[in-house]
Amino acid sequence: MAPEKKKLRVATASLAGCFGCHMSLLDLDERILELLKHIEFDRSPITDIKTCGPCDLGILEGGVCNAENVHVLREFRKQCKTLVAMGACAVNGGLPAQRNHLDVRDCLQDVYLVGVGVSRGFIPNDPELPLPLDRVHPLHDVVKIDYFLPGCPPSADAIWQFLTDLLAGRTPHLGHGLIHYD
Repeated sequence: MAPEKKKLRVATASLAGCFGCHMSLLDLDERILELLKHIEFDRSPITDIKTCGPCDLGILEGGVCNAENVHVLREFRKQCKTLVAMGACAVNGGLPAQRNHLDVRDCLQDVYLVGVGVSRGFIPNDPELPLPLDRVHPLHDVVKIDYFLPGCPPSADAIWQFLTDLLAGRTPHLGHGLIHYD
């Protein structure tokens, strides 16, 4: 009898984005059960594990907009042999990067001090809140990324194709119809 093949350890996280990429991952539906024959999840909203141990594959959605995002991203890079930027926000900053042409101080003042419906507001300043960066960055601005899985969000079929290619030892290839931006 052949020895059982070791499962790949996979970690996921969401940075500055909408969590749509993780929703697409959940949209794999019953295919998740097939996937779980070949992988085990480490840190992930799916497992609710908050730290990332040594992993074979890290999948990150969202851009980098604050100091906490930078920390999480760098920790993932240290812990993961292969790192995937999943979705438009991770690949190019996506919608959160729309603020890049604005001054952060002006944004904070508009939201907390002078915005519609704000009365006697204040800009939060608590050590528990991560410091915002001047710009929203795609992941590859901060660390080396091994693969890019574009889409907003990538469909469950695109994620399935991507992961099954990786599991089979193939370079992921998304054919016509699997990449879209809704």
